[in-house]
Order: sequence, then C-alpha cells, then structure tokens
Amino acid sequence: MKFSKLSQLFLVSTIGLLVATCLTACQLVSIDYVFVADSAGSSVGSAGQIETYAIDSQSGALRIVDPAVPSGGVKPVSMAVSGNYYQLYVANASSKNVVHFTIAGSGVLTKSDTITLPDTPVAVAVSAASNYLYVVYGSSSATLAEYPLSTTGVIGAAASVQPLTVPGFSSDTILPTGVAVIPNNNNTTVAPSSNAVYVSAYDASAYNPGGTPTSTANPGWVFGFVIGSNGALTATGGSPYKAGVKPSSITADPVSRFVYVTDFASNQLIGFSIQSSASLNFLVNGPFRTGNEPNAIAIDPRGLYIYISNSLDSTIGGYTISLPNGTPSSIVSTTSNLVFNTDTQPVAIGIEPSLGRFVYTTNYLGNSISGFRLDPQTGAITQTQATPYPSGANPAALAMVPHGNHSLQSVTP
Repeated sequence: MKFSKLSQLFLVSTIGLLVATCLTACQLVSIDYVFVADSAGSSVGSAGQIETYAIDSQSGALRIVDPAVPSGGVKPVSMAVSGNYYQLYVANASSKNVVHFTIAGSGVLTKSDTITLPDTPVAVAVSAASNYLYVVYGSSSATLAEYPLSTTGVIGAAASVQPLTVPGFSSDTILPTGVAVIPNNNNTTVAPSSNAVYVSAYDASAYNPGGTPTSTANPGWVFGFVIGSNGALTATGGSPYKAGVKPSSITADPVSRFVYVTDFASNQLIGFSIQSSASLNFLVNGPFRTGNEPNAIAIDPRGLYIYISNSLDSTIGGYTISLPNGTPSSIVSTTSNLVFNTDTQPVAIGIEPSLGRFVYTTNYLGNSISGFRLDPQTGAITQTQATPYPSGANPAALAMVPHGNHSLQSVTP
C-alpha cells in the first residue's frame, strides 16, 4: 500500500512526536523522596500529617506520589531518618510523642510504634549506625533522652536521660532548640575518635526580650556528650559551651570536623571545631553574619556549602566552607545576590542526598515548599521549576531519602 506525501509527512511527524514524548518521559526520574510534616487543618488541635513528594532528577521539581498519612499526633515539629534510610521518626509537639514509620522502597510510609514523652519534644536525631534515637524535649526544662533502636527501628525504653542545666545557674529555665549526632570516623587528625551528640539550647531566664531577665547567665549554649560503646552519655570537656544569645538550630559537617549553630536573636552563624575528645572550640574568626532570624541550617553532602533559612526575611543565605579551618564565606551568585528568596517564613531546610544538587525549605506561613538548584562548582542556587510547591497547613519539618539504588554524594576525610 502506498501513502501520499501528505500521509507520509503526517506519519513521520506522529512517530517523531511519540519518540520525543517517550524520551521526555524517560527523563522524569525520581532521585529522592521528600517527606514534609505539617498540620492537616488550620484549626487549633488539628492532627498532623506527612506528605510524600518525589524529586525530578532533571528539574528538581516536586510532585506528590502518595496520599498523606497521619503523623500520629498533633503539631509535628521535627523529623529524622535512620542512617540506612529505612526508618522515619516524627516528633509531635502538642501530643508529646515520637512516632516511628518504616519507609518502603517506593517511599510509602507505614506506622510502626510510638513513644510518649513527659514534656514537649523539640527535635530528634538518629545515630549514623541507626542504633540510637536522640530526642530533646522540655517546655520548662531542657532534657536529652537516648532511646535504643532495634534492627527494625523499633524504639526501646530510654537508656539515658540527661537534664540540661547551666553550671552555677541550676534553677534557670533552659529550653532546647536542636540536636545533632556525629559518628566516630577513626581519624583523629581531622575528626573525633568518639561518637558524640550536641544539643543547642538557650537560657530563658537570661533571655527575655521586652522584659527583665531574672538571671545573669549567658543566654545561649551548646551541650556536648560523648556516646559510649554501651550508649552511656558523658559530658564532653568544657560542656556546655557558650553559643550566642538564642541558638535556634545545630548541625555538623559530613566528616565531623565542625559544628555550626544559628543564632536567631543576633542574626549570626556560630562555628566550632570538634576536637579529638569531641569537645568544642570556637572558630577564631567567627561569628558570621546571617539574614534576619536564622532558624535552620543544612550542609551539602560533600561538606562544601552551608545553607541557612532566615525566617523573618524569607530567604536562604549560602556560604562556602574553607576546608582547612571551617570558616564560612558568603556565596555570591552571578547576579551578585547574597541571599535567595523563598516563600513566607521558611522554618526547615534540607539538601537531597542522591545528587546533592537540590535544596528545599518548608515555609510555615506560605504553606509551601521552595526548591532550588545547587551549582556544585560555586554553591550558588537558583529556583527550580514551578517553585514554590503547595503543601498542607504550616509545614514545619522535612526529611529526605534516596530513591532506589541511586548512589549518594559524600565526602571522605
């Protein structure tokens, strides 16, 4: 059978269109799953929920892949993923509990078990070996609690409970704001020889904006503990360490050489070097300027760049890390911007682990997620396609896991 030239042209065009569509579709590869914890409704006491998004490897755009699941409580405020990416832990502030979910290879979450806390949880973290969960809680007195985890991630009874008090000011009200865990990498020339956990907190008796402080103590602190082989927690030498006015978040670089703390009240980033004993020393050339009211911090998987969300400005500030001494320097993009705009009031920030090329913030008042593409050569970031992405009410936390067998970005000391 013969076709006319017009028919032949139509056939070729159709085939070409189908091939192009197939090629385009084939590039829509999900590299990571993003879990976002928010309120299912806007009313007081609404149950929390967790939404699951997939990251497109080409554009960084987010798309919802599964129906939202209940967070297991009210007002989720923090999430942590196990080192093997099989478990997710969610802290619900108003219901005073931590809920454990298993993560399927497809990103589906299944609720497993729950622990109830004596006070309001603020932040959670999991050890690199996935054998301990660390929870900081307290609306009137800060506490660090350590819970052993089974091989399937089930939370056991508390193995250690550490009240956090400032020496000489034991009656002051200490409020926790963040927690970070560092692993032992067996290289004391660049990092500690012990596993350790650090908690950022502030003295509410010494920090009373608009009022009269009732204490003469320094307001901001970092508490450090060495983790023994049996999970025992021992305060590091010199702990607690002074940390500005109102530290709001804390993290460590990937090879455990430096700890960084954001100071919400003084608009600064405070840096510490980690000694072989896991004690902390101030970076001598700090602190470093941030935007207004910094409240969350993330470091890329290669340990080259720091990103901070500034809640009052609704921006991200970016910094390069000087590998010899940990000094952060502001990133200047091709348009000379020192900051990058998000939606309203970012409160959490994270970098996807597979490629280390996309940065996301949850925007509490914007009810959205902002996405950015990270330039691996300069650290500058640009907005991803179609950002910001709608979320539930008041998203407060996010966590990410790699999808499938994608390799992970990392740095080796």
